[in-house]
Amino acid sequence: QKYNAPQLVLSRSIVSFAISAFIIKRRKLPFFGVNKKWLLVRGIAGVIALTIFFFTLVRLPLAIAAVIQYLSPIFTVILAIFILKDKIHKMQWVFILMAFIGVTLLTFYRMDEDLNEIGLNGFWLGMGMISAFFSSLAYIAIVKLKPTDEPITIVLYFPMLAFPIMGVWCYFDSVMPEGVEWILLLLVGIFTQMAQILMTKSLHFGQTSIIVPFQYFGAIYAFLIGFFVFDERLNLILYFGLAIIILSVVGNTLYRHYSEKAQLKLKLK
Repeated sequence: QKYNAPQLVLSRSIVSFAISAFIIKRRKLPFFGVNKKWLLVRGIAGVIALTIFFFTLVRLPLAIAAVIQYLSPIFTVILAIFILKDKIHKMQWVFILMAFIGVTLLTFYRMDEDLNEIGLNGFWLGMGMISAFFSSLAYIAIVKLKPTDEPITIVLYFPMLAFPIMGVWCYFDSVMPEGVEWILLLLVGIFTQMAQILMTKSLHFGQTSIIVPFQYFGAIYAFLIGFFVFDERLNLILYFGLAIIILSVVGNTLYRHYSEKAQLKLKLK
């Protein structure tokens, strides 16, 4: 909680912009891309989503902030129906809702304690949902940019828009990093840059309704790190939540794959 949300976004943006700009220049790609309309949508939506999410992390219990953010895959699938004209099978909705239930189970064991200590703020619950919605809009923009722009160009627009906005904000309210904190902020920028590139590439080349639910694995990674690094032990309910997430994501992927395969066979007949 030492650093406010704008400063964290700014730190990430500086590293991300430097890496992205270097790659774009080296590959001799159009620096500002081709489809500027959807590039701007992706950049603006990403900045809004991440900034609000960082605010919710310090104003809501961590478990609840995380669960609300995991609404973004559901929003993405809904937006894909209307914007991308994706066809979503009824069974896929079942798998997506199962995954969300699994995430809720993972965080439920902490909610009672967190709620007693902090309490809920309706305004920030709503802001968390707005953050999740804008995250989903950013994912949709990435898919819309498939035919025109490279993943690295798409990634560039987030830091390029965030840098000036957060720079002005941090001019009036910021804390100077000390010692090892410089390295930690640099690592945050590097790791998030890697994650953004990989996520953008997956949406660039994959099916939205199949790729997006894999975000729920983030909850599993968090608990594995807690188990092996911080020696956190899980109870039976939490293991059940992990199993639901894995089954739902794998089930969604296999169901879509085999249903499309069956449809292709019918067309060939």
